[in-house]
Amino acid sequence: MEQQGEEYILIISTLVIVVVIVFLVVLFSVFQRRKNTLLQDRDAQKKRFEREIAETQIEIREETLRNISWELHDNIGQLLTLAKIQLQQYNDDSLNDISETISKSLVEIRSLSKLINPEFINNITLQEALALEIERFNRLNYIESSLKIVGNKKEINQKHGIIIFRMLQEFFSNTIKHAKATHLEVVLDFINDKEIRIIAKDNGIGFDANSLKFNGIGIQNIKTRAALINATTKIVSIPGKGTELKINYYIEKELVPHL
Repeated sequence: MEQQGEEYILIISTLVIVVVIVFLVVLFSVFQRRKNTLLQDRDAQKKRFEREIAETQIEIREETLRNISWELHDNIGQLLTLAKIQLQQYNDDSLNDISETISKSLVEIRSLSKLINPEFINNITLQEALALEIERFNRLNYIESSLKIVGNKKEINQKHGIIIFRMLQEFFSNTIKHAKATHLEVVLDFINDKEIRIIAKDNGIGFDANSLKFNGIGIQNIKTRAALINATTKIVSIPGKGTELKINYYIEKELVPHL
């Protein structure tokens, strides 16, 4: 009887051990599958993020080349034409005018050279890019523009800055081409160590939030790109009173692209 009891205990113990081992194997298998799934998702997110960065850089370069083309034709071309006419009508009194015209042309060419530099997009900060864009709008009389910096400047992820800049370019393009606005205001507010708020608003004609225009491809691009960098966006437009884009970017999450 005693031997049978020991055998019974041994069988029970063996079964318990087998069950525990099977449970651990299953648990490990489930954990490993979940881990692999998370790694695959993370890798897919990273690839989508990098693809979006590449597409954004291409779009910015294309926008930059369009701007250069317009400036060469509408601005520098006119200045050089004026200088040529002044030279043809040269006299001692017109020398200062000729010199001033040529000086303006040189200033414009230097401004363009910054944009032509292939490292411009990769190395420039968000604040510097916005300052150059606002300066260009004012210099070319596209629209009266202003940039206000609030709070203590914080460094942000360079790639995220590129995406934010492109989101704002979408807004600027709509303002200049469609809004019939006379003023554009941009505020870069470093709220604290973890959050930056960017506000861009114009005094244009605005549009109805229920219209197809409100959900157009430009606005959808802004929302999609905001999600990539863990930012939130809010677009408010009132017919006759203008449009406002508000972007809240959270610095503490910048190292983890999210879709």
